[in-house]
Amino acid sequence: GTTMSAAALLALRRVRERAGILTFKTFFANTVLDVMLSRGWEPVSDDSWDLFWCDVGWMKDGLENVAVPETSRVCHFPNFWELCRKDMVAKNLKRFRRDIEKAEQLARDAAALAGSHADCEAAQAAAAQALADLPRGCTPGAIGCRTDFMPQSYKLPGEYRLFVEEFKRRPGSAWIMKPVGSSQGKGIFLITKLSQVVDWKRDNRFDPGVAEEDKAAEYIVQEYIFNPYLVAGKKFDMRIYALVLSFQPLRVWLYREGFARFTFVPYSMDDLSNTAVHLTNVAIQKKSAEYDQSKGCKWLISRMCRYLECAHGPARVRQMLSDMDNVILTSITAVQRVMVHDRRCFELYGFDILLDANLKPWLIEVNASPSLTADTASDYQLKFAMLNDMFNVVDLERRRRGDEQRVGGFDLIWNEGYVTREDPFSQASTVLPNSCLGGYSGDREDQLDEMWHAALA
Repeated sequence: GTTMSAAALLALRRVRERAGILTFKTFFANTVLDVMLSRGWEPVSDDSWDLFWCDVGWMKDGLENVAVPETSRVCHFPNFWELCRKDMVAKNLKRFRRDIEKAEQLARDAAALAGSHADCEAAQAAAAQALADLPRGCTPGAIGCRTDFMPQSYKLPGEYRLFVEEFKRRPGSAWIMKPVGSSQGKGIFLITKLSQVVDWKRDNRFDPGVAEEDKAAEYIVQEYIFNPYLVAGKKFDMRIYALVLSFQPLRVWLYREGFARFTFVPYSMDDLSNTAVHLTNVAIQKKSAEYDQSKGCKWLISRMCRYLECAHGPARVRQMLSDMDNVILTSITAVQRVMVHDRRCFELYGFDILLDANLKPWLIEVNASPSLTADTASDYQLKFAMLNDMFNVVDLERRRRGDEQRVGGFDLIWNEGYVTREDPFSQASTVLPNSCLGGYSGDREDQLDEMWHAALA
């Protein structure tokens, strides 16, 4: 049960801690449960857990109503929606872009006045302050501070008039409508005519007088990326895993592996009503007549990178991966100042990124609860290893030294600034990004063994 007093829960925790027993609580019966059991952790049904793998619904009120020690961990931040609701990530990125543009403009103004104007000192002070107001480690134009990856976005019905103005400026463009809080492709449709939105907007459930529970879902409308990169004529997007241990200071880890999700139906702009052509969600693709359960519809990110290297060369792919780092890091730094920081919280984010025909990455959405249910044996293997290494980074067992830049398949890519490492193959003092998305991870077990031994030394 969950009716034990705070004192009784604390006493129970202390007994288990002395016995070296770690406990967890979860309502999920998927890969994450298998991983926690494989680590020897014991499941509990009360609130004496060391780790709670909860759903996002519990986070809205649950953390405030449970006495959680500083040593325990919860798998979401209190206001997770700032990054994971489609309308909120768009709003936060727009605000961040304005902050960056302000800093850049003030820097240009200061440079123009340098040495030749009485107001030079004041202009320089204003420019310095604007830079200081950006998250630590952010430099305009650098990785973690470029916001050109979010399709033009408007929240409906609130920004309907702004959307109409933009729509009229872009004749022939296609737009995609998405409910702000749904997942798995539910409620999504494409439009090319304003009349399609007008019919939707006439829904009387948008009237202010309608009861909250009866209101229609709010939507975000985004410019549709009509020229996606295709493999054998099929569209795909990529699921990338990023782990945030802390927002103050900001520390971000990136998993080396991920997967590309393909459609089973060849891509075409001729039929905008067929979601199986335009949406890569597995829940959508399973409904397609072409879907093959035994094969699934995924490639590993490492395989995708090798394919792209053969087609475009290593240099183009390195630039693409750097741009993907920027998508992830800028999205996270954009919400750093508004996130409620809690030392007991961490978050595994699933970033969905689309490549266009020029290998430019576009942010589709960020998931606070990326699916951990496996579709195939290889999918299970990927997610099991990723979650196991995630728990190695979170380090409930307190085995790490704390200064590591790699833990198994995870690499530290932001530690109050973009993390770099020395190039082992360069004669000069060349540095490389510590990010290794799509890179080699066959030495994972050896790296973990070396890390644990170093921590004991």
